[in-house]
Amino acid sequence: MSLTPRATLVVRGRIATLAGDDGPAWVDAIGVADGRVVAAGSLDEVAAAAGPAARVLQLRPDEAAVPGLTDSHLHLVEAALARSRVQLEDADSIAVLVGRVRDHAERAPADAWVLGAGWDPDRLGRWPTADDLEDAAPGRRVALWAHDHHALLASRAALGDGGVGESTADPAGGVIRRDEHGRPTGVLHEVAARLVARRIPPPTVEDLRGAMRPLIAELVALGVTAVHDPGGLSEQRDLTGPIDAYRALAAAGELSIRAHPCIRPEQLDAAEREGIRSGQPLGPDPLDRLRLGWLKTFADGSLGSRTAALLEPLERSAGEAEPPNGGYGVWLTPPRELQAQAARAASLGIATQIHGIGDAAVRAALDALAPTVGATSLVPRIEHTQLVHPDDVPRFAALGVAASFQPVHVRSDAQKARRLWGERADASSYALGAIARTGALIPTGTDAPVEPIDPWPGVACAVTRAAPTWPSGTPPLGLPNAVSLWRSVRAACVDPPLTAGEHDRGRLVPGHRADLVVLPAGALAEPVEVGGALWHARPRLVMLDGEVVAEA
Repeated sequence: MSLTPRATLVVRGRIATLAGDDGPAWVDAIGVADGRVVAAGSLDEVAAAAGPAARVLQLRPDEAAVPGLTDSHLHLVEAALARSRVQLEDADSIAVLVGRVRDHAERAPADAWVLGAGWDPDRLGRWPTADDLEDAAPGRRVALWAHDHHALLASRAALGDGGVGESTADPAGGVIRRDEHGRPTGVLHEVAARLVARRIPPPTVEDLRGAMRPLIAELVALGVTAVHDPGGLSEQRDLTGPIDAYRALAAAGELSIRAHPCIRPEQLDAAEREGIRSGQPLGPDPLDRLRLGWLKTFADGSLGSRTAALLEPLERSAGEAEPPNGGYGVWLTPPRELQAQAARAASLGIATQIHGIGDAAVRAALDALAPTVGATSLVPRIEHTQLVHPDDVPRFAALGVAASFQPVHVRSDAQKARRLWGERADASSYALGAIARTGALIPTGTDAPVEPIDPWPGVACAVTRAAPTWPSGTPPLGLPNAVSLWRSVRAACVDPPLTAGEHDRGRLVPGHRADLVVLPAGALAEPVEVGGALWHARPRLVMLDGEVVAEA
């Protein structure tokens, strides 16, 4: 008969355990042994479960603790690499873009690619072109991802490397933007971006490890103790590169965060050869923190690139260029192929997550995932879920499919969504509240590097549906689709591990991992103010497996 070990650490203070199905479920203390919670309740109850030499961590009166957060959609490897590349997230003119590319090119070796990301045609005032890059870095190979990573701006030299010219046909699932004479402008949408992206030399595993370490440390300091990494654009058909970098960190005992990296369709054969399944360790890992996530595939494009697959076309503005496919968006993977990919993955013991932005894509993704529910311990899921037809809202809970949201996109995309989707934006976009009320899981994250890695603005945006960066007087986006503060916290703490089949994480209750974040109590006060304390929350202390891993 096994006995519950005596607590070797007691944490005392105001602690939200998130026990049960609603609210914070406050307790006065928890006891920890061997990295897990062994007691939670009153001071007397936890003291009775503690050993005589137990250490005590006393929270301050103005502090509160919550479980560690999981960013359920963070491209960790891409976000790490982006730190050393051209940063264009706040570029508000073509001149700023040109200046930053020029500065970067002048510092880089003459034969090196100039890489970057973050440009937004709406913020720049127009679509940038290869001619703009020629002004910045004449003759250089330049490749810059858009803010949403669904379009690539390439220089003339980079287009030439990719074989993109006037006679190049649009690939299936992609669009080569052209001028009035049919010549490529330099912007490649969706699958067309691969024509150039595949020519960019991949970083080495050591390059990746070196870039990942400081970013992981920053994430942990923000209270993020686990990530689901959907990966990045890749032509790799084996499991080297990013997954090897994760494996190397884990094998060395240096992975200071829990991680579920994903694979892409072209890597299914390699996964089958290795015999790895969703939720299975990816190699030697003394800390037990690295497991295979999902197959990540794409139904459609994005809102910003006008390539989200829609049931009804985009709203048209006077003078705006013709959007792809008459405003109905682009299918990166046709519905029948989505079904085939998900079915094959399920037969290999691998769960699937499908990128679905537009309402047509979300419907097709639900259809594709429905037959795979229960095939693995991981929950099939739809990523972003930015526009959902009302008829499809109840299907998530009914089928057992999770709706993965990045609420911080409300901050960035609300005005664009209203302009391009019209009344649909307030009624049916970012429908966290509507889907949560059906009982479905709504794991949340940031989508970094599309957005910053800081999780707290997203936790707040899910509640306020508005951002302090908006012009004064701008109304919230679809308040009926807001969630309560504690439902938002649960979406960041509880729902992500449940989608990953981890029923021993996300709460501070006996048997669960002792992953804990200590915050200023004011950050968890209601009502949540736009731009208030929750938006700017910074942990004082973060624990992983009962050990302090970050302290401010």
